Amino acid sequence: MSATASRPAPSGTAGPGRFARPLLGVFLLAAAVDLAGLLAGLDTVHLVAKPLLMPLLAAYAAVRGGPRLLIAALLFGWGGDVFLLADNDLAFLLGMGSFAVGHVCYLTLFGRARARTRASLAAGIAYAVVLAAFLVLIWSDLPAELRVPVAGYSLLLTAMAWRAGVLGRYAAAGGALFLLSDALIATGIAEWPRLPTPDFWVMLTYITAQLLLALGVLRAGRAGRP
Repeated sequence: MSATASRPAPSGTAGPGRFARPLLGVFLLAAAVDLAGLLAGLDTVHLVAKPLLMPLLAAYAAVRGGPRLLIAALLFGWGGDVFLLADNDLAFLLGMGSFAVGHVCYLTLFGRARARTRASLAAGIAYAVVLAAFLVLIWSDLPAELRVPVAGYSLLLTAMAWRAGVLGRYAAAGGALFLLSDALIATGIAEWPRLPTPDFWVMLTYITAQLLLALGVLRAGRAGRP
């Protein structure tokens, strides 16, 4: 075997990995279209673009060799996205349940991954204080039938956001933004004052969160390879 033949092909020039950049580009384009549609008040654009986001990001993670738990987390996020397109309590609960399974996937992944650092106790305490304060403030304004599910989901999401820090800054920022995105949704349910075009801010923080979580996991996996 020649020396040339024995060398691995450069990354991105052979195999499924060559589709990584195009998939990421299409994901970013779909995200831009979705956000522009929200700013313009074009509901049809949002209805078409939103369900494309997580499958594209999951496909990108897959061709980059991402772990199955990451792909599962993104696809359960897609399930949540689709359910939340319907404006009723049942769809909201189903969407929240799908996201919750995605958070369990992330938590399991963070527990198995070769961590760059230990989860910060100070960060965990800070997250716990913020969660407790937020629930106390919003509790009376939530519909009675949603209080317990929202509290349970918020606890799971906060744990995921905290544990994401073990994989570095990208994942840590992604977890924090995911928490912020869902807090914006909760304030809308509680009918608190909101920013102009609130759905834009919810989707901007959510899309960025999922992308940063995926990149954090992929970077950590690459760093752990020989």
